[in-house]
Formats: sequence, structure tokens, C-alpha cells
Amino acid sequence: MGLSIWQILIVVVLLVLLFGRGKISELMGDVAKGIKSFKKGLNEDEKAATIEEGKGETLNMTAQEEESKAPEKSEK
Repeated sequence: MGLSIWQILIVVVLLVLLFGRGKISELMGDVAKGIKSFKKGLNEDEKAATIEEGKGETLNMTAQEEESKAPEKSEK
């Protein structure tokens, strides 16, 4: 019992009559802006995570370098 094309067209026509073409296009524009903002936020989070990972690796490398450069103490 799926929706036929005629049922979908009737619903679309009713929506256009109720809200008007201008209001629907505004609503779709707002949805598009929301999606763009969401994607931008995801990209910024990924970049921040990548930068943090890079800093962590740098700190680990620095600690390892310091350990290798430190003179070894001989037991007497």
C-alpha cells in the first residue's frame, strides 16, 4: 500500500497552496544553510583532532629524543 504519484502530487499542491511558493523556497534555503553549517562544523572538528594528534606525536618524539640524548648514568 505505497503512495502513488497522484497522492504525492496532491500533497505537494496542497502544501504550495497553504504555504505559498516563496515560503517553501525560503524554508528549503534555510535547510541548505543548516546542512552547510553542519558540514563546516564537522570539518573543523576533524582538523582540530588532526592538529591535536600531531601535537601529541611531537611531544612523544621530543620526550624520546631527550631520553636518547641524556647521558647514561653508570652504577659504581
